[in-house]
Amino acid sequence: MGDGATLLSRLAELPPADRETVLRGLGAAEAGILHADWRIAGRAAQNPPPGDWRVWLLLAGRGFGKTRSGAEWVRARIESELAGRVALMAPTAADARDVMIEGESGLLAIAPAAFRPRYEPSRRRLTWPNGAIATAYSAEEPDRLRGPQHDAAWCDELAAWRHDASWDMLMLGLRLGSDPRCVVTTTPRPGRLLRGLIADPTVAVTRGTSFDNRANLAPAFFDAILKRYEGTRLGRQELLAELLTDVPGALWSRDTIERASVAVAPALARMVVAIDPAVSTGPDSDETGIVVAALGVDGHGYVLDDLSGRFAPHEWARRAVAAYRGHAADRIVAEVNNGGDLVEATLRVVDANASYRGVHASRGKAVRAEPVAALYEQGRVHHVGRLPTLEDQMCEFTGDSGRGGRPSPDRADALVWAITDLMIATGDTGILDYYRALYHSGRES
Repeated sequence: MGDGATLLSRLAELPPADRETVLRGLGAAEAGILHADWRIAGRAAQNPPPGDWRVWLLLAGRGFGKTRSGAEWVRARIESELAGRVALMAPTAADARDVMIEGESGLLAIAPAAFRPRYEPSRRRLTWPNGAIATAYSAEEPDRLRGPQHDAAWCDELAAWRHDASWDMLMLGLRLGSDPRCVVTTTPRPGRLLRGLIADPTVAVTRGTSFDNRANLAPAFFDAILKRYEGTRLGRQELLAELLTDVPGALWSRDTIERASVAVAPALARMVVAIDPAVSTGPDSDETGIVVAALGVDGHGYVLDDLSGRFAPHEWARRAVAAYRGHAADRIVAEVNNGGDLVEATLRVVDANASYRGVHASRGKAVRAEPVAALYEQGRVHHVGRLPTLEDQMCEFTGDSGRGGRPSPDRADALVWAITDLMIATGDTGILDYYRALYHSGRES
């Protein structure tokens, strides 16, 4: 580490022509020292900008090298003893472990043998030889940050965090030392928090695309993603790192969703897990939409979780039943247009006694979704925290969604089935009056 710094200092003092001569004449050992120094090995956009910024926002596409940039920044702060208490925060605890710590470009992978931290998974902690400590946190648990203080923080995939309060709690605790700083590495998604950081003149913003790191990525990766995503909105967001606005004609807008979002749900009267099963499985298949929603005793709908993804039938069935049990839901609702009786049969293998109702789509997706979108406009449906991927899909949902080769809005479809079952199909008022009376009487249903 000291040798690398000395070598860089010597090179910096030389005229450019002499510098080239010295570099060409380096032996294998000295060349290895320079290659291991991120100031040389990393691209300019992967290194922190100059200045006395407090937050560096690295906004870039998939494969840009954001994780390596964040890990190298933490390593440099610790090795230079500018940081001794570091917060590592990701959308979930698993993300912090699998990407920031144990990932291919994470803190353990980039550490030199002579300065490798000791990792204690049970304590979510890394400890370096000089005594510096980094602790991993989940953005799903903002209250865990009410006590700890830090002098550095690395926040990964901020745009996918469910609770803006996680950022607030982290910033309030970033107060140790004379120069506490934070790096944010994320692919963009429109949201209040990210938009605020971009607009903040005190935040240093670096932008980059997936193509900036093409030399270090497998050609097959680019062949596959270009074929599937080039020219699409998802490609512009995930590859070119564009912060996209709402789609003209979409049934939902981000402002509508954000205005009605809440941090905590009130007392709940009834809850469902809704499923929109995919017809096929595989990397290119549609997702299976799985959404958990509830009816509050105030008569409003509350969307609690989005568990959607690409799953084999037995996998989505287990996931849906786990949500049904974990949330103590009243019913599983599933669309049966494509699966028929097989949908219920698949669920019954996992839980033979689960309360279940199959629903059949007799109208188009947009027609089914319009009454639910109207409830959002009236401020009667709320998201508890943020559900970024679901919200992206909702804000791209138009009358053409799922037609002509366009991606099917499976998450939004599951949401529509859930809110329909809770607030529209039942007629809303009669059942709500019953549950209100039940709740206020203190009896259990």
